[in-house]
Amino acid sequence: MRKHSVLAWSMVVALGGFLFGFDTAVISGAEKSIQQFWHLSVMEHGLTISIALIGTVIGSLFGARPSDIFGRKNTLYFVAAAYLLSSIGTAMADNWYLFLVFRLLGGLGVGISSVTAPIYISEVSPADRRGRLVGLFQFNVVLGILISYLSNYLISQGGEASWRWMLGVQAFPSALFLALIYFIPESPRWLILKKGETGRALEILRVINPLNCEQELAAIKNSTLHDTVSSGNLFSGQYKTPVILAVLFAFFNQVSGINAIIYYAPRIFEMAGLGAHSSLLSTVGIGLINFIFTLLGINIIDKVGRRTLMLVGSIGLIASLFMVAFTFYSGHMSGFAIPVYMMMFIAFFAFSQGAVIWVFISEIFPNQVRAKGQTLGSSTHWVMAAIIAFCFPYLAESLGGAVTFSFFCVMMVCQLIFVWKFMPETKGRSLEQIETNMVMH
Repeated sequence: MRKHSVLAWSMVVALGGFLFGFDTAVISGAEKSIQQFWHLSVMEHGLTISIALIGTVIGSLFGARPSDIFGRKNTLYFVAAAYLLSSIGTAMADNWYLFLVFRLLGGLGVGISSVTAPIYISEVSPADRRGRLVGLFQFNVVLGILISYLSNYLISQGGEASWRWMLGVQAFPSALFLALIYFIPESPRWLILKKGETGRALEILRVINPLNCEQELAAIKNSTLHDTVSSGNLFSGQYKTPVILAVLFAFFNQVSGINAIIYYAPRIFEMAGLGAHSSLLSTVGIGLINFIFTLLGINIIDKVGRRTLMLVGSIGLIASLFMVAFTFYSGHMSGFAIPVYMMMFIAFFAFSQGAVIWVFISEIFPNQVRAKGQTLGSSTHWVMAAIIAFCFPYLAESLGGAVTFSFFCVMMVCQLIFVWKFMPETKGRSLEQIETNMVMH
């Protein structure tokens, strides 16, 4: 019973991840029609594509506030409502400015869900299954991206107004998400920490961990005593270790080039000499490989550990990026060499960074500052994503593929050193045990 309850709660919250992935990628199928429909200039078109990313950065920066003040569950209600309004609003918008407002709202939903959903799942998961359950969030992000590509492809046959349907179809999973949140409990750690409601928290802990619920309650209360003595300021000296780990982890996630590759895959394949049709086909391949290897990663993360996945992944990323850079450098572009190396890159990324990031960042911060810590990791991730996505076309154009991918490769060598020397293993330990090791009291 317990296993199924926690799994069901995690699956409901991970739906936020599905909508996150869907919302992020759905614009790729509609952007050309939108540009023609409102006769947008290049600058206006750029703003239309990136406005959701701006919303995401804002949402991730302020996501901790509602999560700490109103609770994890109430914040998820807001996220679901933002997705629902955004999908209906963008589909029905009768002027460009209104369209931008609703796209921005969708971006806010993505940003806040990237903070709140992993925190919630990490706080209700038993230690031995936490990696897999928080990993469900990332799995759903990837599934959302894949489904949006597929949905865009199917809807694109529907004539001139098909872009409205592409964006509007998201209202169905959003409404389902909004309805299902009603059935999940509040996070027991939030209830103890912010509300002092030990009775309610114990009932929920009894479902999560019937054998040791009393000990777990004592450990959480004990951690709050430490935290009361210590400061709630994330940047006070005692939280130095988790802060550095979260910022570097999120930084390396993006300087691998992952978002540049997901956003600009067809462009990269065309640079490598493939025709437009083959490029689009290769993009679907990328979506599929991302999906399969994320699934593999989250299935073994609790067995082999976060650090092992990151070590194996870093070596694979270095090798695949080196081969992409070398192929661009040598100029022997014929055939499918670059798409194959790209697929390798995506496989290693999904298996390591993709599966680990939200799990690791949601585990390493103490109860008192977990929402702030998740915000720090998430906003670092999104700010870097925006910078890389913005700079990539310019860099690829002016420096060429060889230099651009060499840069990503060197960054992954730095990531390997970081993981090998500094990254602790967190598998199979309770959040309170991890806290004891991380914080300088």
